[in-house]
Amino acid sequence: MIAELIAVGTELLLGNIANTDAQILSQGLSALGITVHHHTVVGDNPQRLREALETAAKRSDIILTTGGLGPTYDDLTKQTICETFGRDLELHEDILEEIRTWFQTKMGKPMPANNVQQAMLPVGCTVFDNPVGTAPGCAFLERGVHVLMLPGPPFECRYMFENRAVPYLKALTKGAIVSHEIKIFGMGESAVEEALHEPMTTLANPTLAPYAKLNECMVRATARADTAEEAEAMLRPLVDRVLKTLGDVVYGVDVGSLEEVVSRLLLERSLTLSAAESCTGGLIAKRLTDLPGASRVFRGGVVSYTNSVKAGVLGVPEALLEEYGAVSEPVARAMAEGCRKICGSDLAVSVTGVAGPDRDDRGSEVGTIYIALAAPEGTICKKLSCGRGRGRDRVRSAAAQNAFDMLRRSLLGLPL
Repeated sequence: MIAELIAVGTELLLGNIANTDAQILSQGLSALGITVHHHTVVGDNPQRLREALETAAKRSDIILTTGGLGPTYDDLTKQTICETFGRDLELHEDILEEIRTWFQTKMGKPMPANNVQQAMLPVGCTVFDNPVGTAPGCAFLERGVHVLMLPGPPFECRYMFENRAVPYLKALTKGAIVSHEIKIFGMGESAVEEALHEPMTTLANPTLAPYAKLNECMVRATARADTAEEAEAMLRPLVDRVLKTLGDVVYGVDVGSLEEVVSRLLLERSLTLSAAESCTGGLIAKRLTDLPGASRVFRGGVVSYTNSVKAGVLGVPEALLEEYGAVSEPVARAMAEGCRKICGSDLAVSVTGVAGPDRDDRGSEVGTIYIALAAPEGTICKKLSCGRGRGRDRVRSAAAQNAFDMLRRSLLGLPL
């Protein structure tokens, strides 16, 4: 089935906010085996929205809209869709009561009168109640096209898609679709595609497709069969083939992130970690503490952005800072060892480098990064070049990602 996404909102066209809903829905639809051929963004203009809907109805089996379901005068998505597809709106008293209750319990005040229009939904539609907001969604079939309306705020959109739209869409497809995501760090998308070119270009079911992500990439294997068990059986040899071909650059299958893998490995080995960060500014600590239960493995960290903090807090000898500079292997080693000592952790990772936009005072190029890992058996250090025209955010992200991969490899006994 072919799907098309239409995002409604003038603020999207102006660039005031990013269209993250499109990413959420495209990834979710792909996992269901539903192909997305077009993304459209339309301002809060009924005529242009009608034109977009008419175009989509001629070329797609499924239309998903996001935004324009609020209570204000410019929230006209439902009205315009109903006019386009010849549907009337009717008041759903049960939905109206849910909205009233939401205001009373979540906001502590009565529902404003204009929120009544959010309970007006197309006649005969499948209602998607919204427990995380005031805008319900809905779906209906008209002119051979399934039209689904979802709220615009990304948190609500994700919840409504995963918990309301996905069951509706699964009922439209026969059999079962199963996907596995193979996460990769240390090999770019083009190199992955070259290594897996044959299965990517010749297989029809199951399929194999690469996806580039920030500082890593992913391969998704998908199979369709009458049952989930049959689909899994089809996928197993393909996933094994990918793992054998790519080797240790694969950091996990169906895992969320490198830091999740590292956290799990630390927990399995009853080890604790601390972090001394300079150019990454606490990014490693943030990514770890974003994980539930991180306190079981992460002791703490020091953002030693200046030499005085490197020396005064981490105990880096001033002689090393003067002789080699902050961006150097001896300083990275001393940072990790000092952090391990003051935090009382089994392991400590340190990062020091030049995030840009200019070289440091000793002429080190932007993207020059030193990562050290201190452990009971000794300290190791690795020098990286993460520049190549990248901005500060990408250099910092790459440095953190490399630090996590260094930890993963060390914990698994893999080559560094």
